[in-house]
Amino acid sequence: PPPLAVASGGATSAVTAPGTTLVTGGTGTLARHVAAHLVTRHGVHHLHLLSRQGPHHPGAARLVHELTGLGASVAITSCDSTDRDQLTAVIDHIDRTGHPVTGVIHTAGALRDTTLTNLTAADLHATLNPKVDAAWHLHEATRNRHLTHFVVFSSSSGTIDTPGQGNYAAANAFLDALAQHRRGLGLPATSTAWGYWTQQTGMTGHLTEVDRARMARAGSLGLATEEGLALLDAALTHTHPNLVPVKLHLPTLRSQPRVPAILSALVGSPTRRAAGEEVAGGRSLAEQLAALPAGERPRLLLDLVRGHVAVVLGQGSPASVPAGSPFKDLGFDSLTSVELRNRLRTATGLQLPATLVFDHPTPVAVAEYLAGQLAPAEQAPPTSVLAELDRVEAALAVAALDDAERRRAEDRLRDLLRRLDGLRPAGADLEDLVDLESASDEELFSALDKELGGSPS
Repeated sequence: PPPLAVASGGATSAVTAPGTTLVTGGTGTLARHVAAHLVTRHGVHHLHLLSRQGPHHPGAARLVHELTGLGASVAITSCDSTDRDQLTAVIDHIDRTGHPVTGVIHTAGALRDTTLTNLTAADLHATLNPKVDAAWHLHEATRNRHLTHFVVFSSSSGTIDTPGQGNYAAANAFLDALAQHRRGLGLPATSTAWGYWTQQTGMTGHLTEVDRARMARAGSLGLATEEGLALLDAALTHTHPNLVPVKLHLPTLRSQPRVPAILSALVGSPTRRAAGEEVAGGRSLAEQLAALPAGERPRLLLDLVRGHVAVVLGQGSPASVPAGSPFKDLGFDSLTSVELRNRLRTATGLQLPATLVFDHPTPVAVAEYLAGQLAPAEQAPPTSVLAELDRVEAALAVAALDDAERRRAEDRLRDLLRRLDGLRPAGADLEDLVDLESASDEELFSALDKELGGSPS
């Protein structure tokens, strides 16, 4: 998809119509606000709200009272929108009231956040069905009706990378594609890929302060109800089928190690640090480790890990993180585990596994793992001259050399023998000069290395 840009308005068909606006997920928090807004701001007089519980929802009676008090005619029906027959029956019933369906707003949805490695078929169905099946049934049931608006509430997770929401992203990407499909058929359609709203809803009620802080660190801020409704107004009068009403903090986005390409037009050039440049006084982690005695390096790495754990969990300081406590006991889940891995990957420059927190389940265990990965590789023991000669001999035994190659090999081997003979002091045997069994590359192969590294003569 092309990079996101700030949307400019453009008039389309008005929402106001003599018919009925059908709202799915109708007893949910967002739908309640949207329904009231349609009445007060857009002059909608007839609303039909669908939800699984319908009039049996605990807040249904109060919602009807509020909306009728605003001057609207309101009905709430129990309907599984993923069931084609149920949905068609409801729409046919509305037509018989004398106020046929002239508008659709599809707000229904469900979350089942998890990482891709833990994603199950049940997780997929839980998120796809209320979004995909219901939207398609709404499309088919209304495609031959004269609608003024067909709005599907999508999510920015289908547009902007959102960790832990692969299933939800797929469901919302379908809604975005459906809006384009309808426009291609000459039908009204708008997909609004929302960021999250600060008011708790059925889908965001599980978010904790830690979750909100994590999203803020990624540059995503919550929409107040008033902001969301104002963006809905803008969407209803915009000509583009796919809109992304979100609240982003651009300076924070520019500081991210990775910025989704789709945000490039908004963010501009990101102010990234190089990998491993989690610095104190401008020094990289590698430089800090190299400057410390070996015995002090584990403490630096443990402080690094505890510092990032504190940020991820929204705690005050690294000192508040017990080094030996299991991450599970500290409150980590799959999403916070991935965030910690990503932060440590940026800080160290290492390619860390997604299972880092599960394989090394405490801060001290992760620090020890990082120490092993960052430690300079031990120098391999020197290979003896005879072992090198054995390797050359074995290579010659299986080599298919033509006459010219064989002559060149013979010439080079003779030349090496002459060079080796020249290393022997006058009157000294080779055994007196060096122990061939333990000779290092530096002792006997300085000339050989130079010869083999040069261009063939």
